[in-house]
Amino acid sequence: MAADSTPLIISQADSAESDINTLPCLEKRLPSLDSNIERCIGDFGWSQFIQSIFVSMAWIFDAQQTFISIFTDAHPTWHCTTRLGDESCNSVSNICHLPKNSWSWDWPNHISIISDWSLECTSSIVTGLPASSFFMGCLVGGFVLASLADSSLGRKNMLFLSCLMMSLSSMLTVFSANIWIYSALRFLCGFFRSTIGTCALVLATELVGKSWRGQVGVIGFFCFTLGFLSLPAMAYMNRGSSWRSLYLWTSIPALFYTILVHFFVRESPRWLFVRGREVEAMATLRSIASFNPSTSSTRDFSRSVSLDPQETGNPNLYSAFKILLQKRWAFRRLSAVMVIGFGVGLVYYGMPLGLGNLKFNLYLSVTFNALSELPSSLFTFFLIGKLNRKSSVLVFTTISGVCSILCVLKGNVWIRLQIALELVSFFSACTAFNILLIFTIEMFPTCVRNSAMSLVRQALVLGGVLCPMLVAVGREYGFASYGVFGIVIGCCGMFAVCLPETRGRALCDTMEEEEHAEVSSLDHAKALVISW
Repeated sequence: MAADSTPLIISQADSAESDINTLPCLEKRLPSLDSNIERCIGDFGWSQFIQSIFVSMAWIFDAQQTFISIFTDAHPTWHCTTRLGDESCNSVSNICHLPKNSWSWDWPNHISIISDWSLECTSSIVTGLPASSFFMGCLVGGFVLASLADSSLGRKNMLFLSCLMMSLSSMLTVFSANIWIYSALRFLCGFFRSTIGTCALVLATELVGKSWRGQVGVIGFFCFTLGFLSLPAMAYMNRGSSWRSLYLWTSIPALFYTILVHFFVRESPRWLFVRGREVEAMATLRSIASFNPSTSSTRDFSRSVSLDPQETGNPNLYSAFKILLQKRWAFRRLSAVMVIGFGVGLVYYGMPLGLGNLKFNLYLSVTFNALSELPSSLFTFFLIGKLNRKSSVLVFTTISGVCSILCVLKGNVWIRLQIALELVSFFSACTAFNILLIFTIEMFPTCVRNSAMSLVRQALVLGGVLCPMLVAVGREYGFASYGVFGIVIGCCGMFAVCLPETRGRALCDTMEEEEHAEVSSLDHAKALVISW
């Protein structure tokens, strides 16, 4: 899309003229940083498209590390090797109660950590430890690393560091000698993976205009689906090989991608301006606009944006968290989206991990779940501009909750419908996940946006921490997994009614702008009520 040829900076004369007979409110001031950047580089051009695609590819490797334990930590199938006199060895026997020489694994021992380290009779807490350790690492890493993207490192450098360390820790997992070392390395992988999705989403959306923000955000969800979908394919091709080879297949491409990020991805010009690094910001804008020859020569890039120092909100390390907690409106919004995020995360991460509990082929069920993310992303891509954020989150969390509860009902009819209900529940959770992340981006200003996004992601991951344990218990008590999933996401989704609608709004850059936008929306709502 062609960019507006209006210079990025409004002259002092224009500024003075615009101040005449105006009220001291933000919408009467100079155009916002959001609109100024759009005037400079356009709403959405080829350079922004390529950057958004490249940044969003990080989600592919994020998805692979998130769900890789479905195959590496799976309970392998087994068969009887001898026919005992009392015929006690059969397909429903507990192998922990059978003589070791009476049964054998269907595949070589090294295909899973369970058979490789003889964990078949170990407690569910121990066998679920690696998956829980990964999500616990995500939880801790989100709190430790989240604010760095808003403060000192920025979006690009944080993305580079996270991808690099995630791929290296995943590669080191190949050398694990026991489940304790393996769990520790999974914790490290989750720790550094925690900010990848957040940084990629925020960086991609800050490079484009508001009318394309939702669609660009969905590109990352498509890439996450591709990463998830690649796992059953790689696992099937390596079904007779060691579980360690699956970590190599995912970590080496991620390492090469990290190198490309360092050389080809640009930092967010919006973040650079807010941090006061105007020279770098102008260089980035000039580079982006250079892809449009018809306008690049008409712009004056020698001048910088004049932001009020009191408005930049320029937070230091972890001060973004303090700002979010101090502002009453910000804390209210953050609390509501984190509660919703917890419920969505429990289902989003728990459903795939619990597929082994269903009477269905594991490779096919994981493939179907991964494929269900594709229509979810397409749905979000084409309709995000028309969807109200609040009502959409409420509807999809409710549908997901109802279908998840129905998955545990007994009877021949429900057994036939079980996988279909599971897919509908997962599709609804995926769609709620997508909309919730875009909703969060639109609710918080640039100076704290990445930190707010990270906290919401932490709430999602907290659900991921708990779901492996629920899945393990659900092997004996079905309601403990899918039943609990449904109740939690249904109740948490109700908190959407506490949030403001953000569809069609411009992104704010400072806390003051966002406060004023909220006051204006409340005044408008009161005026409508009075007029009615």
